[in-house]
Amino acid sequence: MSIAAVRIDGRLLHGQVANMWTGVIKPSRIMVVDNSTANSDIEKAAIKLARPAGVNLSILNEDRAIDHIINGRYDSQRVFVLVRRPKVLLDMIDGGVQIKEVNVGNMSQADGTKPLTKSINILQSDVDAFNLLHTKGIKMTVQMVPSDPAVDLMQLLKKFASV
Repeated sequence: MSIAAVRIDGRLLHGQVANMWTGVIKPSRIMVVDNSTANSDIEKAAIKLARPAGVNLSILNEDRAIDHIINGRYDSQRVFVLVRRPKVLLDMIDGGVQIKEVNVGNMSQADGTKPLTKSINILQSDVDAFNLLHTKGIKMTVQMVPSDPAVDLMQLLKKFASV
C-alpha cells in the first residue's frame, strides 16, 4: 500500500482535511484509524458526510487497520491516514506498519492538556509518544493547512515546558 500521507487531527475527517489536504495529497482512499469512531454508528455517519467525492473511505479500529495494511488490502491505492493521537501511530508502527512522516494538525483542548501552539493541545502521554516516534526516525511537522509553512514538531517540543 502506498501511504501517501499521515495526519494527526483530533477532528479526524472534517472540512479542512476534506477540501484542502485531499486536494494536495490526492488520495484514492482516506483511512480513519480510531477505535471509538469505528465502534460508533453516529461518529461513522458524521465522518462519512465529510468524505470528498471520488475518494474511498475506511473507518477502522487500530487492529483492523494494521491488518489491512500489513496484508496489502489497499496496495494499489494512495492512502491518507488520519488519527487523533500520536499513540495510535506508535501502535501501528509496533504492529509492522511503515510510517516515515507525520503531519500534526489540530489537537483540541481537553482535560489535562496544555497548549503547544494555538491549535495543538497535548498531554504528557502525547509528548512521550512524539518522542518515541522521533527515536524511530519519524519526521513530524506541524502544519494546519497546506499553505502554512511546515514547522518541525521536535523544535516546538524543545521549547515546551514539561506538561
